Amino acid sequence: MSTLTLDRPLVERLVREALLRQLEPARTRPGQPRTDGRPQLVVNISARHCHVTQEDLERLFGKGHRLTPFKPLYQDGFFAAQETVTIIGPRQRTITNLRILGPCRDHSQVELAFTDAIALGLDIPVRRSGDHRDSPGCYMIGPRGLIELSRGVIRHERHVHMGPVDAAHYQVQDGDRLNLRVWSSCPMVMEGLLCRVAPGAKLEVHLDTDEGNACDLIHATKAELFR
Repeated sequence: MSTLTLDRPLVERLVREALLRQLEPARTRPGQPRTDGRPQLVVNISARHCHVTQEDLERLFGKGHRLTPFKPLYQDGFFAAQETVTIIGPRQRTITNLRILGPCRDHSQVELAFTDAIALGLDIPVRRSGDHRDSPGCYMIGPRGLIELSRGVIRHERHVHMGPVDAAHYQVQDGDRLNLRVWSSCPMVMEGLLCRVAPGAKLEVHLDTDEGNACDLIHATKAELFR
């Protein structure tokens, strides 16, 4: 008879990696280039995550720490980092392994779906990134320290990134709104997507996990932006 000793850190790492493979952002595939003159649209599910300043990163992970890229995101220059944190809400409810997205920003914030926020015990507003007015805060824990966000936990409103050429095609400017129609087993029209226009941006819609699950995005056959 033999006794098996489990390496707990190894088991936790393997479980995290397996979950990441299952939960990585779902994407509508670009497929073949379009021949009708319309821009090629990609729709992604943006799972819960956080952004941090360099100062807060060092408080969480140690002096001089820099984010380590784990996986590139669809938008050039942005990435999911290897670093994760634990956040604590009211009554000590927690969400663990919350991934940091890089690069560092000039503000720290946590982006959750409503389902995540309910589990954490928070009532969060729908806001554009960086708009923290009337938003609750939380505690954020890293391996080297803890910080308290007095505010900054939000549901990032659904939005579409686009460059100037795409904006001209849809006849919109930064801050305007478009609608999204999704064809799937649960076809749906989502109204009022915020247009975020920036040089070099690729045409990409960001939905959170609640929205992506509601329209069965991973099985969608088509998605279309319209006014």
